[in-house]
Amino acid sequence: MALPQNIPCEAIMESLADGVFTVDLDWTVTFFNRAATAITGIPAAEAIGRKCRDVFQSSICDGACALKACMEQDLHLSNKSIHIVRRDGKRIPLSISASPLRDRHGKIIGGVESFRDLSAIHLSSSQFQATDQVGDIISRSQTMAKILHIIPPIAGSESTVLLLGESGTGKELFARAIHDLSPRSPGPYVAVNCAALPETLMESELFGYKKGAFTDAKTDHVGRFQAAQKGTIFLDEIGDLPIPLQVKLLRVLQEKAFEPLGSSKSMAADVRVIAATNRDLEQMVCDGQFRQDLYYRLSVVRLSLPPLRERPEDILLLSTHFVCLLNQQQSKDIHGLSEDVMYVLLRHDYPGNVRELRNILEYAFILCPDGFIQIQHLPDYLHPKPSEAPRGQPGRTMEDMKRQAVINALQRHGGRKMAASRELGITKDTLRRILNGGD
Repeated sequence: MALPQNIPCEAIMESLADGVFTVDLDWTVTFFNRAATAITGIPAAEAIGRKCRDVFQSSICDGACALKACMEQDLHLSNKSIHIVRRDGKRIPLSISASPLRDRHGKIIGGVESFRDLSAIHLSSSQFQATDQVGDIISRSQTMAKILHIIPPIAGSESTVLLLGESGTGKELFARAIHDLSPRSPGPYVAVNCAALPETLMESELFGYKKGAFTDAKTDHVGRFQAAQKGTIFLDEIGDLPIPLQVKLLRVLQEKAFEPLGSSKSMAADVRVIAATNRDLEQMVCDGQFRQDLYYRLSVVRLSLPPLRERPEDILLLSTHFVCLLNQQQSKDIHGLSEDVMYVLLRHDYPGNVRELRNILEYAFILCPDGFIQIQHLPDYLHPKPSEAPRGQPGRTMEDMKRQAVINALQRHGGRKMAASRELGITKDTLRRILNGGD
């Protein structure tokens, strides 16, 4: 749609919420809109006529000027995160977009740059506080809050616990938290992945064996249950336990005793058992693949952990947590996520759950040298198609503006879709359609 001919270009630029300035070929500022003044603290009258590097004192003014690259190479740059120093000395983060400026004949006569203040976003990210935290588990989700609130009393009991949830939802973190909060915390914590043990070795690994129990048994071998005495054993992927071993585990739970291979004497099993699986044990019971009596023995306390896609309010919280953690581990100074990256992470479904989110950010840390993580630092499968990419430059469509408004509302409300919907005055279904590119 063409703009009315009687509206001056400068009037349009002055009405934008983003800061906009232009320079000539000598890097002298020739235009500086109201938003640029509000963000930098420098009046337009003082900025116009000065070299742009003297106005902005940007983190990329020394040798990496984005506008210079655009003018010299005839490029367009979008949503690059930088820092500038305000007149009052305050260092603030910006998201910038830049392009060559042309005359009516197409000749480059300077450059134009727009910029957006990211201070509010980064402040909210740095101040993200989990409404609930137990051990290394943090969350703002109401569903997770209900689970985290009952972890301490569960830990204080001796009941067996069955953790259910998709791969990557943090079942081992919960098992560890239960052990650490329990009276058994001074004792050992032994984790066993049942799916990783060959079936022929599983019994000897779990219960140990005596010298001479089989041909290669030269000495006694301590099994995992014996190693976990007076502590906790975590049996991950319990759905992969074969039926014969299910019988033996049932005896351990019922009689609190087990026999190593090759021994006729029982050993006391002073061990708290926590099991976990991503499989449907109830269906496996119906199919005859898992013993019903064992299922009920294991699920005295049953906790179903929600996948990350059902608690989007945790995505930015966990991202901030992982960025801080990776900075410490890798001795880097990554400031956080760019707007585009937040947009992509909020829209992703996370089939690999929290583990996938951490892997995404660990990959980004490899490619991102410093500053803010950008789209190009993410794994290829997360790179949005051109039609899906958020746009930070002037000239956005109404659909882009609606989508950006939804994203901003989600950021303000920690990813809570219902709260964002109430603020915007739309239904949750409408919000979802806008995010997915609909009306």
